[in-house]
Amino acid sequence: MDTKEILKKVRKIEIKTRRLSDHIFSGEYHTSFKGRGMTFSEVRQYQYGDDVRAIDWNVTARYNEPYVKVFEEERELTMMLMVDCSGSESFGTQNQLKSEVVTEIAATLAFSSTNNNDKVGLILFSDDIELFIPPKKGKSHVLRIIRELIEFQPKSKKTDIAQALKFLSSVMKKKAIVFMISDFMSKDYEHTLKIASKKHDVTGIRVFDKREESLPNLGLVNMLDAESDKTMLVDTSSKKLRQNYEINYRTNVNYFTSVFSKCGAGSVSSRVDESYVTKLLAYFKARN
Repeated sequence: MDTKEILKKVRKIEIKTRRLSDHIFSGEYHTSFKGRGMTFSEVRQYQYGDDVRAIDWNVTARYNEPYVKVFEEERELTMMLMVDCSGSESFGTQNQLKSEVVTEIAATLAFSSTNNNDKVGLILFSDDIELFIPPKKGKSHVLRIIRELIEFQPKSKKTDIAQALKFLSSVMKKKAIVFMISDFMSKDYEHTLKIASKKHDVTGIRVFDKREESLPNLGLVNMLDAESDKTMLVDTSSKKLRQNYEINYRTNVNYFTSVFSKCGAGSVSSRVDESYVTKLLAYFKARN
């Protein structure tokens, strides 16, 4: 993909996701993720309905009429996007690949963050840390993140969620809002998620394709494992094979939902052909 084509793709994603973050997500994001506390802003005259506990008695005594203290939220938050760039993200049987939906979700969240004047950073991971962009503010920084999401070529095609969470805990010393976007085709990450969730506000966003839920009966089919690059001949007419396929998929999904719940982290699941906008809005509103 040449530079002109990459910039065209970045612009297309910016137009779509920025509109979503401006008109839909920014308000929900702001109320869902609170700042570090309330700081004193000013005093003003008491108005009917004000909380009497907010009265500033020193100023009230000086001017011989009631004044109240006004506080505002101290926002200064940091969002960290943890995005799976392993081989399985290049799968898709609908109109989009999983990786394309993942990019849109990440871009929408990044613009929501920058609209609220928060910092945003990026961790691209496979079974290793492929790329780390430290958190910063500003539109140009968000556009750089989107560009990396589009054009970055990972060295590995495998997935290791635990390794990514371990890296997060080592580089992010202060509390952050963390969105981990993946198909979560990985196991044994409960311990590292528990550690990360104690320090950070973690949400897992699982993006999956319809064909990952069940295997159709298509007879003998050559199948490629995107993470190992191995091709094998599979007899999809076998009822037992299709049942085992579904059991394996369901076990993986149940592990994701149960572990995130157990560790006090949020979770969202969105199929490629579904509206991730609806899913994320419902999640934000449920948090409120």
